[in-house]
Amino acid sequence: MNLLKFIVKRKVLVGLVAVFVLIAGSYAMMKLDKELFPSLDFDGAYVEVIAGDMPAIEVERNITDVIESKLQGVDGIDQIQSSSSIGRSSIQIMMERGRGEELIKEVETIVNSETASMSGIQYAETGQYGTNQSYEFFMDLSDGDMKEMTEFAKNVLEPRLEALREVRDVSLLGTEEQEVVIAFDREEVTKKGLDISQVVGMIQQANQEVTVGELSGEQNSPSLRWNTNFETVESVETMKIPTEEGFIELQDIASVKVEPVSGGVNVWKNGTQDFIFVQIGRVSDVTQIDMAEAIRAEVQEIESEGLVSGFKMNEMVAQADYVQESIEGVSSNILIGAIIAVVILLLFLRNIRATLIVGLAIPTSILLTFLSMWIFDYSFNIITLIALGLGIGMMVDSSIVILESIYRKKEEGLENFEAVIQGTKEVATAVIASMLTTIVVFVPVGLVGGEMGQFIIILSAVVAITLISSVVISFTLIPTLSEKFLRIKGKGQRKESRLIRTYSTLVSWIVRKKRYSFAVIAIFFLMFGSSLFLVNKIPMAILPDMLNRYAEIGVNVDAGMSVEEKDAFVTDIHESLSGIQDVESNFIMDNGNLFYVIVNMTKEDAITRDQKEVNEEMFSALRALDEKYPVNGVFSAMEGGGGYPVQVNIKGENFEQLQTIAADFIEELNSIEGIVGTNNSIERTSTEEMIVFKEDEIEDAGLSVMQVKQVLEQAFMDMPVGEMKLEDETVPMLVKWDSSIERKGDLLDLSIPTFTGEKELTDFIELRSVSTPNEIRHVDGERYVTISADIEGRDLGAINRDVQSVIDDFEAPVNYSVAVAGDLEQQQEMMMEMVLVLAIAIFLVYFVMAVQFNHLIHPIIVMSVIPMTIVGVIAGLFITQRELSLLSAMGVIMLIGIVLNNAILLIDRTNKLRLEGYDVKDALIEAGKNRIRPIFMTTLTTAGGMLPLALATGTSGNYQGPMATVIISGLLFATLITLVLIPAVYRLFTATGTGMTKLFTKKGDKKNVQKKDEEKQSIAAS
Repeated sequence: MNLLKFIVKRKVLVGLVAVFVLIAGSYAMMKLDKELFPSLDFDGAYVEVIAGDMPAIEVERNITDVIESKLQGVDGIDQIQSSSSIGRSSIQIMMERGRGEELIKEVETIVNSETASMSGIQYAETGQYGTNQSYEFFMDLSDGDMKEMTEFAKNVLEPRLEALREVRDVSLLGTEEQEVVIAFDREEVTKKGLDISQVVGMIQQANQEVTVGELSGEQNSPSLRWNTNFETVESVETMKIPTEEGFIELQDIASVKVEPVSGGVNVWKNGTQDFIFVQIGRVSDVTQIDMAEAIRAEVQEIESEGLVSGFKMNEMVAQADYVQESIEGVSSNILIGAIIAVVILLLFLRNIRATLIVGLAIPTSILLTFLSMWIFDYSFNIITLIALGLGIGMMVDSSIVILESIYRKKEEGLENFEAVIQGTKEVATAVIASMLTTIVVFVPVGLVGGEMGQFIIILSAVVAITLISSVVISFTLIPTLSEKFLRIKGKGQRKESRLIRTYSTLVSWIVRKKRYSFAVIAIFFLMFGSSLFLVNKIPMAILPDMLNRYAEIGVNVDAGMSVEEKDAFVTDIHESLSGIQDVESNFIMDNGNLFYVIVNMTKEDAITRDQKEVNEEMFSALRALDEKYPVNGVFSAMEGGGGYPVQVNIKGENFEQLQTIAADFIEELNSIEGIVGTNNSIERTSTEEMIVFKEDEIEDAGLSVMQVKQVLEQAFMDMPVGEMKLEDETVPMLVKWDSSIERKGDLLDLSIPTFTGEKELTDFIELRSVSTPNEIRHVDGERYVTISADIEGRDLGAINRDVQSVIDDFEAPVNYSVAVAGDLEQQQEMMMEMVLVLAIAIFLVYFVMAVQFNHLIHPIIVMSVIPMTIVGVIAGLFITQRELSLLSAMGVIMLIGIVLNNAILLIDRTNKLRLEGYDVKDALIEAGKNRIRPIFMTTLTTAGGMLPLALATGTSGNYQGPMATVIISGLLFATLITLVLIPAVYRLFTATGTGMTKLFTKKGDKKNVQKKDEEKQSIAAS
């Protein structure tokens, strides 16, 4: 206690350090980054390869298999999953923990090396999964002429926003771009006897600017340049083309027009593409809130200058708003928590000065927490804000315990300095042990794997920082202020309240006889067993939805939909969504066979329905579109598991056998209540026309297969041939036929020149129809089929149990297997990991208390509260129907550390009283009297501080609510249990220990033991 005496005597030092913490903490609070999610790179990577219209079976054979075989040889890659569809190969790679940054470079090297030598590749991308986003502020320009909006976006909006210090870059999608289209007339080209490939080559050669040499004999050796670049449409039209009959102009065989680029950007707003999508990214040293404020100020300035005319400039989504709302929510929670702590202190201590001391400790602890977060490079984000919300509820516990102990010592008549030292010393070990038990439960959370594990580690670290900061303040600021500033009226005249007298009577009855203690324990364990029957009635999920009046939905469709089909599909999506009450606007992005839908809903006073209802109606409306379009499924793009909540993988090699097994399993799956939108990843196929060459006829006509192939390729000509300058803007040039080949008959009727004259293509080829799968999936190189489904009306946990039951009863053929995947697999893995984490956390808590008490039995007595805590948790979740998710499971683990604090206070005081000479019964009664006030005070301040989280309805309310509900319900129930159960368990364990001691003690020694007991009783009586 020498350090404590030094702290109390050096009040000036403590005061100056407190002022420094207030100043530095305020500075750190302003400098902390503010973002929606923490910046994390996960141990996973993706590879996307685009290959035009290549069939899925060829994509699998020529692209996916090749890349997979190379990746499987890389040390550190745990699993490879792939999907081969029409013109697309998607590969997902899971890596060993902590090696993502190292292995991504090797993956990129392999992909770049392999795709460089592959034919038909249009685009290849490799990236690492993470939370970092390129753009965080979104706008649109709409309701105007596209040409005017494009000019405004390019010449005004983009340069002015990029000039802001906070903005990194601005991306414009949907601007009206132009291209020069050269459309050839087939008949005229044939009539003139021209080879179309030669004509295209002439256009490319004519449109160039090159250096052809150097005049070294002239002064300064000037270079000699050749410039025949096209500068106008007329220069293209009048280009000379040589024929057998002489030169003709290009316009004689083709039309040359400037046309809008078709299919450039597949983005729609409310069913139309007549708008411009603006994405804005920030520089690394500013917050999302800073960037949003700067953009809004600049946009307001642009509007005040009258530059927005004839169209509308709308703000779509700013992630800064969600961050700001969460920060404001935590700020209000801090204020409410402080008010509750003040009220509770006034009610229990009825002392203004004691209230002011804790009132000063709260902001000091909070700012010390912010300072520590800034030092450890954490940011304000939805995870750390949840942690702060939880930590703030427990922040005043240690201060209250120490202050109450000092207050009680002063009530007993001790002098100021002695009361501070003795009061702090009496509870010091209990406070430190309580902090350690709360913190050590987070040590094993690092075992939780994947993306969620990284989030939980951050949450745990911030909670630990909050608790350590509060303990530091409670051992420094509280004793220093309590010596002189805390004054007590009527020293030495402390009276017992009716609550304490009633509680003392109850405890004395419980510990009077062993059978009474047994009865109390039996009642509580009966309650525990009964509560387990309610577990199946509690909703379950991996992560709860973020209800922020905004939704992101994925709609999977078959590959190969035409442009016209997609336009009609988007129109119907818009009509389906716009008819739903509280839906304000929608944005749709086409990503191949996935349509990404962003929905904005009404806010604040315009809200008429709960978001869950709106979400369910949107999903139902989009699923109903499968009657008209090839919709494979609809899923939330914002859920933690990602994709469909129900996924089952069937592994095997033969497609037909997989199809049969899948059909049988889907029939069983559809019998489960709550399963909707079931689909099979290979149930849909595409029809392809295979070209079969008639080799004998080709040889007789003096042709080669390659010549026939060239005619086929030219029949579908649609290719870029360079660029040209038009009105100071570079535009692409494109060559194609004026009429496209759309039917088999049109293709087979094409003419092909031979030595004996022109013949039709049908003389040399025939077409055969074959069916190929639209998608082929692999896991570690082995083919599998995914059965996907969504859920409606039931929670994931209940569905999980039913699906697992169907899998267990399903009999698959030899060499074929059926197993859960996706969210179901994640939930099962999560539950196993959380059970392991819980077991290790309990052991670590036992370890800390065993060291503190220097006893192996006393920690078990304290931990007897844990099963009873679960009763409160189950009851709380059942009554509120909040989901048992990863976050609420974290609340259960946190609760283990929190609820033991009260038990530690009680046991620690009991042991000290026994050392002073009290017998077991009297020690338990007196410890209860001493500790019932701080126990109730800390419980009520913790529960009160978390009450705003449990009732929150904002952006992060659905995340914080279940966790706060778990802690409040478990803590309140456990507090009542602690005050009744702990005396009963302590009484029995002590009686058992005494009996065992007497059993193995010699006769002479028994007299000595009896004599010591009599001495203790006489001391207690005096």
